[in-house]
This record gives sequence, structure tokens and C-alpha cells, in this order.
Amino acid sequence: MKSFLLTIAMLTVSLTAFTQQYPYDGLDNTMGNLYRISNARTRSISPENFTGEKGKGGMADTKDHSLKNTANASHAARDLGQGWKVNPYIRIEPGETITIAEIDGPGAIQHVWMTPTGNWRFTIMRIYWDGEKEPSVECPVGDFFGMGWGVYAPLSSLAVCVNPGSAFNCYWTMPFRKKCKITMENINDQEAMTLYYQIDYTLTEVPEDAGYFHAQWRRTNPNHTSDYTIIDNVKGKGHYVGVYMAWGVNNNGWWGEGEIKFFMDGDTKFPTICGTGTEDYFCGSYNFDREGRYTEFCTPYAGLHQVIRPDGTYRSQQRFGLYRWHIADPVRFDKDLRITIQDLGWRTGGRYLPQKSDISSVTYWYQTEPHNKFPPLPSWEKLEVN
Repeated sequence: MKSFLLTIAMLTVSLTAFTQQYPYDGLDNTMGNLYRISNARTRSISPENFTGEKGKGGMADTKDHSLKNTANASHAARDLGQGWKVNPYIRIEPGETITIAEIDGPGAIQHVWMTPTGNWRFTIMRIYWDGEKEPSVECPVGDFFGMGWGVYAPLSSLAVCVNPGSAFNCYWTMPFRKKCKITMENINDQEAMTLYYQIDYTLTEVPEDAGYFHAQWRRTNPNHTSDYTIIDNVKGKGHYVGVYMAWGVNNNGWWGEGEIKFFMDGDTKFPTICGTGTEDYFCGSYNFDREGRYTEFCTPYAGLHQVIRPDGTYRSQQRFGLYRWHIADPVRFDKDLRITIQDLGWRTGGRYLPQKSDISSVTYWYQTEPHNKFPPLPSWEKLEVN
């Protein structure tokens, strides 16, 4: 706790010094500039106010079922009427895509909260900036919030928080200049899903040097090359701000000897940045091991927040959830970026073991637009956790 408070105090001091030099536009709030008044306007979208318009919240009528996803809780509110939690959620049918937010800019998303039901791998979240045809964010919703295995685990960090019972929270600042569009697709062919959500944003001027937020999901199951690609084919100028990894191990022993490598701005065979081990990159050490047991931890910038242990019956594999946010130390690139991590364990005789793990990841970064088209998401069979 003392180290956490010291980190926050140091961050606050540095941000205070920064904000004294630069004008405040209300785009990004920290403890260092929270006292400053701006002309930004705060808005929020939820099923009780689909458009986020001023003075338009909580207007659903218990007797109005003229549109899909209106008055979903009218039965519960039948004695109280309008204004009493009449439409707090939406339903997304199998194969259906619903736009949950469409906002005219300039402005920025500041907080996203949601609690989707069903299989979190089968709900795909996409975000489009300024009218683009290809999404800048495309991820299964569970993975985006660090829950790639479809099993709840508490996660407490600066960028993402997952709280009981299944409350997904994201605090990445996402600026846009003309338009923001967020959709949710239910690729499940059998079950409808229920979605409670709230998207908090600000309408304000966006600085010229503001990049656009991106997030991309990938998976290799199994990883035949023992060299997993976290991200590739990123073109443009920007900075990498973090990764979440869901790592499923198919062999005995310690699995995280592999090095992470950052190839940037023309690097080919050898990277500019090379780590020393998986647990080292995620800000741990020595196998995350205390007294012969993996030890979960959450910090503002990094964590091993989830360890799924075999139970002796149907849960047969070890599975791990890890995150590393480069908030204080973003990795800058001018032209291109590729990141890999080795899938490496131990075999007899003190030799490395090239592994064949089930690895998926979400990479988060900011860059100038346009961005390269993402690889197509696989079918639900390739997304499924099994």
C-alpha cells in the first residue's frame, strides 16, 4: 500500500508541474489537474439515454414498447411509472449487431462501464473514429477488459478495473474529432445476451497532437512456432500503451522464460527493445512464485490478476491472465511497430523448452490515422475457450 501511495503521489506532482505549463481543455482529468475549471461538457450514454442528449435521461415510458429495447423493465416499474428505472438494459439477439453509442465530436470517451451476460468471447466490441469504415478497436468484450478466460477475477489498475460480480470498467482516454461509433455484436448462435452499460464522455476541443486509441485481439492455439506475435503491421506514428494476455499452458513446469521483443521503425532481425523474461516484463520476478505457489497481484500498471488452477476433473490446464500498462512509460514509434514474445519453458538438463501454448492477447496503442486494416476475427469455434 505504501508503494502504491508513493507512486500516486509522484505521478500527481509530475502532472501538476505539466498542467501548469499547458492549457487545460478538460480532456483528461488527473489528481494533478482536477481542480481546474474548463468549458468541456460532460455527457453519458446508457439504455436510459441512448443519445446522451442534455435533459433526455430516464424518459422511457412503461407503456411505450414501439421500439426494440425500450421499456425492458416496464413490468417492474408498472406501479411507479416513468422515471423509475424503466429501461436499464438492452438485449442483443444471436447474430445481431447493435450500435450502443454514436457521438458527434470533438470530444473523448473517458469511462466505459458494462456488465454483459453470456459467453464473453462471443460478444465483439468495435469502436470507429471519425466515420472510418474499419474499426480501430475490435475485441471480444471479455478480453478487452482482461477477462479472456470467461471467468471472473478481480482486476484493479489505473486503466481497467473489473469488480464484483462482473463489472467491466475502462478508463483509457479515447479522443475523437468528428465522430465516435461503438457497436456490440453477439456472434453466439444460440443465446441472446443482456447488456447493462454506461459510456461517459466529454465534448471539448481535441489537441492537434492527440492520437486515436486502438485495440486489437489475437490468438494462437496452439502456438506452433513458440514465438507469439502480440501485434504486427502497425503503420504510422504513435505509442504502445499496453497489453493483456490470456496464457494457457499445455506442459508441466514454469512456462514464462520467453523474452518480449519490440521491433520498431525498420527493425528486422533484431529488436530495439528486448526483455529478459515473461514475468519480468509483467513487473514480477522468479516465476511469480512465493513458497511454491503462483501469487496473484494487481498494481496500477501491471499484474498477474488471474491464475486458474486445475481442479482434478474437467478443468485440466493451468491458465493465467496478465496485464502491463505503459502509462508512465509508453513505447514510442515513428513509422511501424511489431511485438513478439517467446513461448518458452524448461526441459530436463537445464535446457529451454519451446512450448505450444494457447495464447491470446489484446494490444492497446495510440496512433495517427489512417491505420492498417486488422486481420479478420476468426469464427466462434476459433474464439471459444476449450
